Amino acid sequence: MKRLMCIILLIGCLVQAKQPNVLWLTFEDTSAYEFGCYGNPNVLTPTVDGLAKRGIQFMNAYSSAPYCSPARSTLITGCYATTYGMDNHRHRWDTPAGIFYPELMRKAGYYCTNNSKTDYNTTRNHKAMWNECGGQATYNSPKRKTDQPFFAVFNANITHMSRLTSVTLEGRRDFSKEGLDPAKLQLPPHIPDLKETRSDYAFHLEGVQDVDKWVGLFLKDLEQRGLADDTIIFVYSDHGGCQPRGKGFPFDSGLHVPMVVHLPKKYEYLSHMKPGMQSDRLVGFVDFAPTLLSLVGVEPPEFMQGKAFMGPYETAPRTLQFAFRTNQEKHYDPCRAVTDGRWKYIRSYLPNKPFCLRNAFQWQMPSNLGWDQYALDHRTPEAGPANPAWMQPYQSKAPEMLFDLKVDPFELNNLADDSDYFQTLEKMRAAVSAHIRESGDLGFFPPTTKVKQPGVALYDWVRDTNYDLNRLHEAAETASVPDAGNRNILISYLGDVHPEVRFWGASGLGLLASQGLLGACPAELRTAVADPDPAVAAAAAEACCCAGAFPFGIDPLIQGLETMKGEQKDPFYSALETLSWNPSMRERLRDHLDRIVAAGGFPARSLSINLSNKPAGSLFNPQARKKGIQVNKDRRKLNPTP
Repeated sequence: MKRLMCIILLIGCLVQAKQPNVLWLTFEDTSAYEFGCYGNPNVLTPTVDGLAKRGIQFMNAYSSAPYCSPARSTLITGCYATTYGMDNHRHRWDTPAGIFYPELMRKAGYYCTNNSKTDYNTTRNHKAMWNECGGQATYNSPKRKTDQPFFAVFNANITHMSRLTSVTLEGRRDFSKEGLDPAKLQLPPHIPDLKETRSDYAFHLEGVQDVDKWVGLFLKDLEQRGLADDTIIFVYSDHGGCQPRGKGFPFDSGLHVPMVVHLPKKYEYLSHMKPGMQSDRLVGFVDFAPTLLSLVGVEPPEFMQGKAFMGPYETAPRTLQFAFRTNQEKHYDPCRAVTDGRWKYIRSYLPNKPFCLRNAFQWQMPSNLGWDQYALDHRTPEAGPANPAWMQPYQSKAPEMLFDLKVDPFELNNLADDSDYFQTLEKMRAAVSAHIRESGDLGFFPPTTKVKQPGVALYDWVRDTNYDLNRLHEAAETASVPDAGNRNILISYLGDVHPEVRFWGASGLGLLASQGLLGACPAELRTAVADPDPAVAAAAAEACCCAGAFPFGIDPLIQGLETMKGEQKDPFYSALETLSWNPSMRERLRDHLDRIVAAGGFPARSLSINLSNKPAGSLFNPQARKKGIQVNKDRRKLNPTP
């Protein structure tokens, strides 16, 4: 039956002499629930809502990562960014040749333009992939030959988080003029009801309404140029929204995106889904490149891990959709996730780390600072009862999370420890474990361990050296489960020749120690504090602090904060901030506050807030607040244009 349908579609392609144009209109940092056609009662998005009624609205579309560069690395390759080691946001790595789909589109005769964001986490020449790439790139280019089909990507930063990074609410516009009165908005339940979160939400929804107008500019241009009947349009966000616990987090608020696809009447035969349909089919960014190729009649290459969901090379629907996050700026903190549309599973490999470890960019949003202050104020019983959902991101993570999206779409009720759901948990756990192996996941190399041979892609090095990647995956899985029976194997990892394996040994022992399951601090762990790799040394020092050897562990951590540079410093800062949210460690860290403050910079300011009575707003200086007032006054233009 599948073969017959493929033949029918191929015949349809032959009948249609003209290949379709394809236009991707991509915007940033916006969750599905923030559009009218996805049920948001507060926002007005008539253009996209209308396009959904005439096209196909995907109800289960997912970014593969909750931040832009790994998401775009996945889009540009048709493979999970973890496969090629392109998963650290934001970091450029050496990558294999021949993995980028624009090269295939150009071979098929398409004029390919990108305006203008690349952000692919690769050292390869971004612009060489495209016919045109930059602020002037357009399908209307005079360089495109007459009747040459085009594939064009436009990236709007109208809703990018930087829109909100003002530090202060001072000088903000009156959003009620746009029908977005902050006091009347219906906040999602995972977000604390604070003046800062309400203001940021209104500010962001104003951007969503502007994106809707921006999409309208392209629809009008296609009509005026006589291109509308020949152009397939994708409209989608690059990942989930700006609100805290959205962008950068492996919840659906960071992964579930709005996506509408419109096929002109002459190309409706390329999809089994009918115009006006709300499709529940699982689709993810890994599927976009093979779908694009399929729509233009090109068979997707075997190396692509995605599944085409339209065109003659359409495959059977997915039963599972996978996602990943590897870091939160300076904090290496890998998580993996999977959903079948009903159930959502998240595996955290460093459960000691709270989700809300700070980063210098995202914490410029007043809503992040407001939420921080709420968490700081409720660390002691004297503050009164706190909302458990609002405190969860500031506590150690559960190694496993399981959510029923049907009744809990914002993932507030973790069912992983409920015996009634054991079979579902076991199924999802096995699926993630199999996926990281099948996809060759390289995200379990901490950043300091990723360059094995200068100029050689980690992907190629692993294959050239017959590296035992399965053993690395086993080490990460073993380290993330607080099981005292794993003590000896974790100690054995500390003697491994590979620093990434030693890292997981130290991290696993730290988890056991924090749970009171380690016993005396092993001599091997004390030795690992002097490891030449910063990630290993910091993980070992953090573990020593939790294992009753605090004086032995704390000095190397602070020394790393004082002396290390660039990404070499990051593991030490991350370890210290993790400890600073641990109630049993906080008092002991206060004895070292003067030395931490003297180290200077963002890490020192962040740590001093957790260890003293300074307000969360002191994270940024008056100059940053002054710049923020201008951010609050600016309204972004509807760029780029056709």
